[in-house]
Amino acid sequence: MSEGGPQRRIRVLVVDDSRVARELLAYLLEGDPQIQVIGTAASGDEAVEAVQQKRPDVVTMDYYMPEMNGLDATRKIMEVDPLPIVIVSATSSRSEVASAHELLDAGALAVVEKPAGPGDSRHDATTKELLRTIKWVSEVKVVKRWPRREGRAVAPARASGLKPMQALGAVAIGASTGGPIVLKSILSGLRRDFPVPLLIVQHIAPGFTQGLVDWLARASGFEVCVAAAGESVVPGRAYVAPDGFHLELTAGGRVALNDEAPYNGHRPSVAHLFRSVANVLESDAIGVLLTGMGKDGAEELKLMKDRGAVTIAQDHETSVIHGMPGEAIQLDAATHVLPADSISTALNTLTIDVRGAG
Repeated sequence: MSEGGPQRRIRVLVVDDSRVARELLAYLLEGDPQIQVIGTAASGDEAVEAVQQKRPDVVTMDYYMPEMNGLDATRKIMEVDPLPIVIVSATSSRSEVASAHELLDAGALAVVEKPAGPGDSRHDATTKELLRTIKWVSEVKVVKRWPRREGRAVAPARASGLKPMQALGAVAIGASTGGPIVLKSILSGLRRDFPVPLLIVQHIAPGFTQGLVDWLARASGFEVCVAAAGESVVPGRAYVAPDGFHLELTAGGRVALNDEAPYNGHRPSVAHLFRSVANVLESDAIGVLLTGMGKDGAEELKLMKDRGAVTIAQDHETSVIHGMPGEAIQLDAATHVLPADSISTALNTLTIDVRGAG
């Protein structure tokens, strides 16, 4: 996107079985001078063929389609011609939300809400998010994947340079684009008696959080829930920020939610979570900042480090987009920079001497 001379437009293939949806998406995308729609497809078979013939930079993918559905098409594309795929989905049914997360597992990079039609109150916001996501993922040259891990780690492995902590109140994790698959890897690798709670902020389209939680719990075997205001956090459970609310930890070890203005363009924001954990737990915490666009949480990870917490940033090589962890590394906010598949090992090692409550 920063090449010399005239800026090359991002070449997008639109895949949706609805003619109306294809035409609307093409119209909205072509309205941006940085994007060019090079074709459309009405089924998964057409999508796979069009990718091979037209060589797009990005594919927008629907799920429910005749013949080959979006999941099978994504898997096929990722096997044959890997490229950035963005799931563009309605949120009208729980099954479609769940399906969107299966596509992430197959290699898609992001899920965005299907833009509302002109005149709808959410038209501008949903269109802006779609355009923003396409521009960001177009920079991804190779779609990063991690080996499928079955089951949970039985015993924690030691990791080089990590000193087990004696006291720990919580692990706070922030993620954006590319985050769900890394979260699954982390949760799958934690030992069964993991002794502290995890608090998670994942940037994702409204309406998809419950589906994310269901998918993470099913895929990892770890206990995952949508955080509820006022509940006490307990060891061995992961609490994910709900749609539209910042997630915080109180001095009493309870969940707090607020609907203050978006921060760094997000609500929930990683910044709010990290700041509250730094203020409440100081050195008795671990902060983890994963793949994602922007800089949400980078300064607050530095705050956690300054308060004595152990802080981890995902490395460049395994990040789909190294924006958030990259910003943290530049600020010297990370005590450890680790690849995605080493983070669960690090958490197991850091907590091996911590005794869970109760």
